[in-house]
Amino acid sequence: IIKLTNNGSATPSELVAASLSHAFALFVAVSVGANISGGHVNPAITFGAFVGGHITLFRSILYWIAQLLGSVVACLLLKFATGGLETSAFALSPGVEAGNALVFEIVMTFGLVYTVYATAVDPKKGDLGIIPPIAIGFIVGANILAGGTFDGSSCQLDLG
Repeated sequence: IIKLTNNGSATPSELVAASLSHAFALFVAVSVGANISGGHVNPAITFGAFVGGHITLFRSILYWIAQLLGSVVACLLLKFATGGLETSAFALSPGVEAGNALVFEIVMTFGLVYTVYATAVDPKKGDLGIIPPIAIGFIVGANILAGGTFDGSSCQLDLG
């Protein structure tokens, strides 16, 4: 099994591999879910759509429940697929303070929500075809590259 980290930052090539795999996986998830839920696979996107008046509070709550249950199932599948190996906890890179990382995470989340609005939600966007899921997947990939480099987030998976 490939070791993405050793309780620390990934190497540059491992970070690129993790960001690309996440980008393609999210591209597929959003594409598959687009006709069902609008591709909501992230609670921040659901919150943004609710605040923007694009979905109701009731639907938002249902989406959040589904997203959180999906996360729990994914964790259980990861535990099963890795034979019960422990995954390392997320940790900040050396020299990065919690406040700096929080601001950076807010900026990255804003970038994600902005990308979703600009490509998938805004009614003035016209028909962009397959571009929204690709853009959404690759903004997350870019966030993983930036976050993994800056604050150690999004790339601390250790598969032993």
